[in-house]
Amino acid sequence: MTSSTTNRALWRGARNSLPFIFVAGPFGLLFGVVASEAGLHVLESFSFSIAVFAGAAQFTALQLLEDNAPTLIVLVSALAVNLRCAMYSAALTPHMGAVPMWQRAFGSFFIVDQSYALSIVEFENKPDMSIAEKWAYFWGTNIIIAPLWVGMTLLGALVGGRIPETWSLDFAVPIAFIAITATMLRTPAHMAAAFVAITVSILTAGVPHNLGLIIAGIAGMITGAVVEAEIEKRTGRLL
Repeated sequence: MTSSTTNRALWRGARNSLPFIFVAGPFGLLFGVVASEAGLHVLESFSFSIAVFAGAAQFTALQLLEDNAPTLIVLVSALAVNLRCAMYSAALTPHMGAVPMWQRAFGSFFIVDQSYALSIVEFENKPDMSIAEKWAYFWGTNIIIAPLWVGMTLLGALVGGRIPETWSLDFAVPIAFIAITATMLRTPAHMAAAFVAITVSILTAGVPHNLGLIIAGIAGMITGAVVEAEIEKRTGRLL
C-alpha cells in the first residue's frame, strides 16, 4: 500500500468532514460561551474541551454542575451520554481491529459522532479498503473538526456573554444530532430504539439531575437489541 493511497484516503476523510464545520463551529462556540457564563475561567473551559472532547457530555456535565448536582451524578451522567461512543467503537472494530493496540487506544479518544458516522458509511460502501486506508480516512475526519471544536470553545470562552442572543447558536446542538442519527436509521432495530428512547426521554423529563436521559438511553439500547435478536431469529427460521 503506497503512501499516496493512504494520503488520498486521509484527505478524502477531511473533505467529507467539511459540512460538519457548520455544526462543530457554532456548537463549540456555544459551549465556550455557556461555560464562561457558568463561571469557568478561559483556561478551565479550554482544558475541559481538550480533556473530554465530547460536546454532549460536556454540556450535560456543565448543566449538572450549574444545578449543584453531586459529583457522582455529574460523572455518571456524562459517562452515560458517552456510552454511545462505546457502541461506535464496537461497530468500527471489524474494520480497524487489526491496527496496533496503542494506536487504537489513542484513536479511541477521537471517536465522536461525526468521525464515526463518516467512517462507518465509507467503510461499508468501500469494503475493499485496506486497514491503512481506513485508519487514514478515520484520522482525516478529525484533522479539521477536532482543532475547530477546541478553537471555537476557546473563542467562546474569550467572548463570553458578548455574543447576542439573537444569533441563536444553540440551534447547532439539535441539528448536529438530527443530521447524524437521521441517516443511520436504516433498520427496524434502529428505528425501534430511536422511538423508544425519544418516548421514554419525554416521559422521564421531570426526573432530577437529567437522569431521565440515562433511563431513555438504556431503554433504547435494550429495545434495539431485542428487536435485532428477534429479526435474526425469524430470519433463521425462514432459512
